[in-house]
Amino acid sequence: MMSVTPTRGCLLDLPWEDILVPHILCHLPLQQLLSLQRVSKSFQSLIQLYLANMRCFDSSQIGPAIPRAAFVNLLKDNEVLQQLALQNCSDWLTDQELLPVIGQNHHLHRIQLKGCAQLSRHALVAISLSCPSLRQLSLAHCEWVDSLSLRSLADHCKALEAVDLTACRQLKDEAICYLVQKCSRLKSLSLAVNANVGDVAVEETAKCCPELEHLDLTGCLRVKNDSIRVLAEYCPKLRSLKVKHCHNVAESSLSILRSRGVELDVEPPLQRALVLLQDVVGFAPFINLQI
Repeated sequence: MMSVTPTRGCLLDLPWEDILVPHILCHLPLQQLLSLQRVSKSFQSLIQLYLANMRCFDSSQIGPAIPRAAFVNLLKDNEVLQQLALQNCSDWLTDQELLPVIGQNHHLHRIQLKGCAQLSRHALVAISLSCPSLRQLSLAHCEWVDSLSLRSLADHCKALEAVDLTACRQLKDEAICYLVQKCSRLKSLSLAVNANVGDVAVEETAKCCPELEHLDLTGCLRVKNDSIRVLAEYCPKLRSLKVKHCHNVAESSLSILRSRGVELDVEPPLQRALVLLQDVVGFAPFINLQI
């Protein structure tokens, strides 16, 4: 009687598009996938197929210092990206590398460009024209963002729900007002670290964005109590507000939001005084904070 020796299957024998790409390779870190390309020509072809069908790209999985040519090669065949995260890539990312990726991916709904200082306003205009379904965009510490490029974003990406404009210091009240008027679905907005932002922008944001849940005004020195009261009146869904270093915002306006359970990043005056007292003398006297 003949014995049958079972044959050992190869990973590459599995269906690539039905099994390997959507169910196996998607669980491996990008760095490991790139290493697999060096195993054989078959693996190289498999990884290239995966990269062409990848929905999410996050540069942090590889490291901040990606060679420019490598980045271009990774995404040259991809037209189905939905999420693109390139935060803190200022050492190598310019318009020349980014614009082709944006231009061929019209389904992007989340883009992270925090700290990408070498880009220009042309990058934001390209995003505006190519990504009509964009919902989340981070431009934190991108000082190249100006009012004209932000207007383009507002005109073409009206489905936006979250925008981070932290330290975009070229922007003034007028530009922010235009954005919120066009993008009334905003749920999260950061205008932090911008001394040009004042009550006009905050009040217009409150009146135009009733769905607003999170607002960051950290370091917005021109913001005062009046706009905080308008915020409390027009934004019933507000869950968190950051006003640290807003020296013209007092408890008289914050108490309205505090009583509604809105998370604030500043303590009530009495609580703050007790903390300072404890730092100085090493203890705080017992005080009934509910009086």
